[in-house]
Amino acid sequence: MLKLSGQVRSTHNQDGAVLLDVLHGQMYRLNFVGSRMLELLKQAYTEEQIADEISCAFGVARETVVTDLQEFLAHLQKHRLLETRQAENLSNL
Repeated sequence: MLKLSGQVRSTHNQDGAVLLDVLHGQMYRLNFVGSRMLELLKQAYTEEQIADEISCAFGVARETVVTDLQEFLAHLQKHRLLETRQAENLSNL
């Protein structure tokens, strides 16, 4: 699972979001859809859940959302804004 890096701060509004990589001093702007994808990622949604949510919310074909989401996540990874989240071990519950 992916999660936003601990070195990233974000602020969201009706127009989208701004990300700040405090380690490297870089800022990134996101449109409203990218902002929503990021919010869902921060809530530990899987890629499949994010695609479903965005497709439903914006009335866009799921295949289109999957492609856009993969590109979005690849861009975040390229700039080291994502980390791999360890899956919780549910067998100990």
